Amino acid sequence: MASTSDIRNGLCIRYNHDIYKIIEFLHVKPGKGPAFVRTKLKSVTTGKVVENTFSAGHKIEDVRVETHKFQYLYNDGEFYHFMNVEDYTQIRLVEQALDQPKLLKEGEVVTVIINTEDNAPLSVEMPASVVLEVTHTEPGVKGNTATNATKPATVETGAEVNVPLFINEGDKIKVETDKGTYKERMKE
Repeated sequence: MASTSDIRNGLCIRYNHDIYKIIEFLHVKPGKGPAFVRTKLKSVTTGKVVENTFSAGHKIEDVRVETHKFQYLYNDGEFYHFMNVEDYTQIRLVEQALDQPKLLKEGEVVTVIINTEDNAPLSVEMPASVVLEVTHTEPGVKGNTATNATKPATVETGAEVNVPLFINEGDKIKVETDKGTYKERMKE
């Protein structure tokens, strides 16, 4: 058993008969009244995000987890298939277990969180950013650059990302995986 002082991002807890991963938290100490912790929890089984407030000192049941490096192999329409980079065993996960499945490129190495009680994979943590090639975008209009104008671009994984007007088809761009936003153009 853990308490609210142990809450941190990425902690997996048992809550409402399901396992949730803490994705955001804030310790609040109001001027009067008891302290509390405001959290955003993501269900590792359904992907649903809920908000909850725990009073200070509240006991929470943490779930013991291990992390392993897995390489993304392919998607068969229903499942995403991964291979452990150490022992070459394979697992398959449903789309809800992934934070940004549209940004996942074949061969990408990710971190899979596994429940130690039953060895069931809970969720997948992507790297902070991925480099993807732009496969389709409209050409930028000259003279339309007075502000930070953007245009939609489709990348090699099929995801759509808003990019600056100077990005062309064939350019490689770095995309932040947590928000799915453009970060920078990569040099060749």
